[in-house]
Amino acid sequence: MTSDDSLEQALAGGAPQLVGWFRFHFADERWEWSDEVQLLHGYQPGTVTPTTELVLSHKHPDDYRQVAATLDEMRREHRTFSTRHRIIDTRGDVHEVVVIGDQLRDADGRLIGTHGFYVDVTPNEATTKAMVSAALDEITENRSVIEQAKGMLMLVYRVDADTAFELLRWRSQETNVKLRMLAERLLVDFAGLDYEETLPPRATFDHLFLTAHQRVDRTSDTVDM
Repeated sequence: MTSDDSLEQALAGGAPQLVGWFRFHFADERWEWSDEVQLLHGYQPGTVTPTTELVLSHKHPDDYRQVAATLDEMRREHRTFSTRHRIIDTRGDVHEVVVIGDQLRDADGRLIGTHGFYVDVTPNEATTKAMVSAALDEITENRSVIEQAKGMLMLVYRVDADTAFELLRWRSQETNVKLRMLAERLLVDFAGLDYEETLPPRATFDHLFLTAHQRVDRTSDTVDM
């Protein structure tokens, strides 16, 4: 086991979160869900073909109007789909999910859809109260780059430490980039944002997070500055 593997295992803590990808194609309004996203909604993998109607049918009644408006805007204006809301699975269980999306382009660079991932962040009351203070602690204390990147994700996406680490680990595995190098890239990217008192739109962070691997120098142990 390498030192990076050992560090990843040591930092993981807690139970793994459910993370899975999605794609939406503008031309034929076609959805794709990974096995994990199908399971999140209560379906066995391969037993359902997602549609916009099916996606909306699982939204919590209190969040339905917001998500429906977001999806309608996405379909009409070809924007990305990125939000935080609740879904109800086929068993009637409620899950709070973060959806992080970015532009999906073909080999010629043409915009053809949106893609990203769902993560189940269903919190308990104690976790919710601790999120902001814990996120600030993760950022301000003298910790490793992975811990700092976790703190940034906790603050941006309002998730706990275990979920933030799971997001980093998932992207590391999906893109075949070492966890530490991906975290370093995110720190450089987030620190390079130009803003004053108000944080940039979350879509800005979504894009940086989903494309960070493209800016990592895989030939060395450092990131491109």
